[in-house]
Amino acid sequence: MNTVGVKRVQHFLTQNAIYVVLIVLIAGIALYDSTFLSFTTFRDILLQSSTRAIIALGAAFILIAGGTDLSSGRVVGLTAVISASMLQTMDYPRRFFPDMPELPLWLPILLAVIAGLIVGLINGVIVAKFNVPPFITTLGTMVIVYGVNSLYFDMKPNESQPIGGLREDFGHLGTGFFGPSGPYSVPYIVVIAIVIAALVWVVFNKTKLGKNMYAIGGNVQAATVSGINVAANLIIIYGIAGALYGMAGVLEAARTGGATNNYGNMYELDAIAACVVGGVSVNGGVGTVPGVLAGVLIFSVINYGLTFIGVSPYWQLIIKGLIIVAAVAFDIRKYVAKK
Repeated sequence: MNTVGVKRVQHFLTQNAIYVVLIVLIAGIALYDSTFLSFTTFRDILLQSSTRAIIALGAAFILIAGGTDLSSGRVVGLTAVISASMLQTMDYPRRFFPDMPELPLWLPILLAVIAGLIVGLINGVIVAKFNVPPFITTLGTMVIVYGVNSLYFDMKPNESQPIGGLREDFGHLGTGFFGPSGPYSVPYIVVIAIVIAALVWVVFNKTKLGKNMYAIGGNVQAATVSGINVAANLIIIYGIAGALYGMAGVLEAARTGGATNNYGNMYELDAIAACVVGGVSVNGGVGTVPGVLAGVLIFSVINYGLTFIGVSPYWQLIIKGLIIVAAVAFDIRKYVAKK
């Protein structure tokens, strides 16, 4: 192969490294155990990836805008508890609200998403108006949200008991399928995640907010000089991220059939890791929706696939850590090269 051909291959691998890694992972596991390559396996991976993908898409908004969000996992927990507490069956013996009438399905879901939105807006205001670094802001709200959720979860008569007995129509969002039940049926939650990903792609690529987000993350001073209202855009971006975390919390409660105040613990780190591995720059201004989704799938394949072939969970953590460090090192190397 001549020099030009080598450079083209190198350029292709550089631009599509995330997808190459994903394919290699799947191929490697399939070579070890060919039964891994089945529709049921991939459906299960997508099912497990759905809520994580929505959280990662929310985190991507903030990372691309040059920030970071450590509160996402706790927001997921809060909104899971809020939605689950209002959507229990009437005959469940330990109802969170014993005297509450049966509410329409959409109302508790909307309230939970609004709760996530409010947390996101608070983060945005603190970062944009008070110039508190995003890391510190979201670290503080992470602790506060967990405290608020724990107080809510500990209210009488629940008193910190796991919330169960969820209504069938709510549980159907997380466990139901399109078409007759079978190996080729498509889960509702996967379709919901795909629709949300498509909407986020539109925001990233076809809206003024998306263009402003990339500009702010690329160079906030240049964005300010060019007339972009940085504060207003940041508040909106954090608000959208919070709403996405809220939706993920609702779907996580529906998928698992319950909720506790510890739901969402450490999800923020998985979301940030998936974004970074998926090509979202830690320096801001760079990132795509397909890349984020690929990053989520890589970690889902690691978790599911390595468990499938009997690899110790401890080795899985080591592999995940190595991938994260390599991705960040690669990103910084590209950043330095551009400078």
